[in-house]
Amino acid sequence: MSNAEIGLIGLGTMGAALALNIADNGFDIAVWNRTEATTQRFVAEAGALCERITGTQTLEEFVASIAPPRAIILMVPAGKVVDDQIAALRPLLGPDDLIIDAGNANFRDTNRRAQEAGELPFLGIGVSGGEEGARFGPSIMGGGNRTHWDRVAHILKAISAKYKGEPCATWMGQEGAGHFVKAVHNGIEYADMQMIAESYGIMRDGLGLDHGAIAETYAEWDKGPLRSYLIEISGKVAATTDPQTGQPMLDVIVDAAGQKGTGRWTAIEAQHLAAPIPTIEAAIVARNLSSQRDARTAGEALFGAAPRRLPHDIVTVSTLSKALIAGKILCYAQGFDMIAKASDEFGWALPLPAIAEVWRAGCIIRSDMLDDMADALRDDPNRNLMMAPNFAKILSNTHGALRHVVAQSAMHGLATPALSSGLAYFDAMRTARGTANMIQGQRDFFGAHGFARIDGGTDQHGPWGA
Repeated sequence: MSNAEIGLIGLGTMGAALALNIADNGFDIAVWNRTEATTQRFVAEAGALCERITGTQTLEEFVASIAPPRAIILMVPAGKVVDDQIAALRPLLGPDDLIIDAGNANFRDTNRRAQEAGELPFLGIGVSGGEEGARFGPSIMGGGNRTHWDRVAHILKAISAKYKGEPCATWMGQEGAGHFVKAVHNGIEYADMQMIAESYGIMRDGLGLDHGAIAETYAEWDKGPLRSYLIEISGKVAATTDPQTGQPMLDVIVDAAGQKGTGRWTAIEAQHLAAPIPTIEAAIVARNLSSQRDARTAGEALFGAAPRRLPHDIVTVSTLSKALIAGKILCYAQGFDMIAKASDEFGWALPLPAIAEVWRAGCIIRSDMLDDMADALRDDPNRNLMMAPNFAKILSNTHGALRHVVAQSAMHGLATPALSSGLAYFDAMRTARGTANMIQGQRDFFGAHGFARIDGGTDQHGPWGA
């Protein structure tokens, strides 16, 4: 029975899609799901690919179906379920058998699991792209021992998305490095989605555009510098009609955004790293705020609706597109800066150019801009991306539009938390002498915390009592 090259546990939406992808790329795979009926249904619906798929009824049968040394992918819910599955598997495995957690794990859990595994092979890999990506080519971010990655790299690269023929699957570093990079990806994803949603709000409430015009605008933007998966699907979402009511689909969707927590992890870790990611944090706050529908309804009843129509041509869709370009660059600059800080903090030597390359296809934030970002990071990985010559030039030509859009939105009650945070970050990052000297003076006054003087000397104190 030991003929499968790899095994997979967990046939939910992502697991089932990934298993089909593996089989579709010519690899024999054994599968097991806690619910036997799910396994049977999966194999029955696999069509011609069932010849490469071995469905198993017990965990023991599953392990026996894989050729040693075994490689087993876990596609189960993050958290305790992963620990329980590893505990159930380990007694059935040999010392060379590899467990691969490919779920949305917190990288700190992956660090712990790698340490608990000791010499036993273990990988934690981030997989991005949703169901379609899992089925036809995701972006894959590997973490763990490099030799363990090399054992299965031929499979992971084969099933990954391709950018101009290059696989979007790379080893990032030890332990939880892959899951950390995936978390930052998701944080950027939150921010990218939020900025697009803000542009939608400006077009809908500020410019008075109908959904057809909004869809056409996104479709046009997708032909230029903003070309990306998220802009593409935003246009399709805006263009879709609800089959039940005949109204625009967006008009029947509740305006409360869900989340699975990975973006929140990014914000938490950014605080630990002292990494400024205000655009990502603003996007997370916006999602949390969106869930407070009753409070928002009460606020509108008390104070009146915030959004007001913008005067004719005070903001154009062209200006809005430039603002979005600037916001996107600033958001990604924050994300890569956070990755660089984590690389130093954890000793991972995270390959920033390779990370940008892995994100060029397959993942949710894939965009044309990432290819240029990879080049900029390869040229100088220690430089903030916003200061790379190409992006500095783009920002010089677009930050005025960002300021104009944010200012006019504020004047007319159009909430732009992510775009506003990006602008504040940009201004702070180009102010050589800021205002934290006042904060240091305050801290020394009430707590004698001390400060550094610009003319020399540290741990200095002011004559506050004089």
